[in-house]
Amino acid sequence: MSKDVPKFGRLIWLDFDGCLHPDGVFIHPTKGIYLREPGHQLFEWMPILEALLSSHPEVGIVLSTSWVFRKSFSFAKSQLSSSLQDRVVGGTFHNRHTDKEFFAQQTRAGQIFADVYRRGIREEDWIAIDDDAEGWPFMYARNLIRTNGATGISALEVQAEIKRWLDKWVKA
Repeated sequence: MSKDVPKFGRLIWLDFDGCLHPDGVFIHPTKGIYLREPGHQLFEWMPILEALLSSHPEVGIVLSTSWVFRKSFSFAKSQLSSSLQDRVVGGTFHNRHTDKEFFAQQTRAGQIFADVYRRGIREEDWIAIDDDAEGWPFMYARNLIRTNGATGISALEVQAEIKRWLDKWVKA
């Protein structure tokens, strides 16, 4: 286990767009962040993740969302419920550890793997929940719970896969 996460034995790298709400999210200078999907709202599926994690206090969260890079870590974290905020240990983008231009050129997979390595997390102790699989290495395919950008974690098969990991971690 990494020295960065003494409170949590397992970590989830979490994307927002396409996971906690549909992926049609835009940033406008005057409107701010908004969702361009009729009938949907930002973070509408967050209660699903809260429910899945409610009986797993050993699981922490790393923000792998572009919200950290585009706005700030504090802003991105503040968008989550207090129960999820309490689990957040950091983000994939960090000014102290990553050059902004280099980070922006990496795939999401590259960003996550660099952070996993920096934190010293064992392969069996982490997963990523994301709708972006570009550049994801085949040998780590099992660590990615890929969502559909339109349905995110509201999809029952995604919830079942998250639950399988959580149950596996309890048994380990």
